[in-house]
Amino acid sequence: MTVSTRSPTLHDQILRDLKGRILDGDWEPGFQLPIETELAIRFGVSRMTMNKVLAQLTREGFLVRRKKRGTFVAQPRAQSAVLEISDIEAEVTALGRPYRYELLDRAVRPWQPDDEVGAHEDRIEEGEELLFLRGLHFAGPTPFCLETRVVNPTMADGALEQDFSNVPPGTWLLRSVPWGRAAHRIRAIHAGARDASALNIARHSASLEIVRRTEMAGNWVTWARLVYPGDSHQIMAEFESDASGGAGS
Repeated sequence: MTVSTRSPTLHDQILRDLKGRILDGDWEPGFQLPIETELAIRFGVSRMTMNKVLAQLTREGFLVRRKKRGTFVAQPRAQSAVLEISDIEAEVTALGRPYRYELLDRAVRPWQPDDEVGAHEDRIEEGEELLFLRGLHFAGPTPFCLETRVVNPTMADGALEQDFSNVPPGTWLLRSVPWGRAAHRIRAIHAGARDASALNIARHSASLEIVRRTEMAGNWVTWARLVYPGDSHQIMAEFESDASGGAGS
């Protein structure tokens, strides 16, 4: 039996070349590519072939094409796994950027009906003291994620003794407090005035909101709301087919 292999086309070769320049850092985020006709001449192909290459790299998230401005190398996007609780510091350092956390607010008080964070008020005893935190995660000088969190001190032993000015609450909780069950709600939103101001983006900008609840032994441990600028984050999931090889749903 003879197995034939397809030789790389010019399209494949150019795609590999341009992608390699981006991944190797020769073309850094924000770098403006030469115009399409110039690239076509440089690689000895038609403008249509070059357009298809650039369109594919744009679909894959390597490039951003702006009308009347040109084609640019995209900023790398952080990835969160849908079924994991990730450390935001690890997300930022994976992008090769310096990480910093800034605590904006810290309060210990009872839950109030108009609180921004809905920490399962049906499970909270009247007058019960909770820890409220609001902070900003940075990637370099740029706001990366706005975190609003409520912690149940009865389930997170030692939380009240932490000021969280140096260690982000999510990092401390992952290291110090066990949890048995977690739930995520993920949705696209338009940033409200308060979120937009903290993230230094325009009001109503497309943003990604992740709301997370963790529990232990039937009791809630923490409730968090994470808001990311929509152009800097994406959600990733991997799946495997079942043992029978069915397509699943």
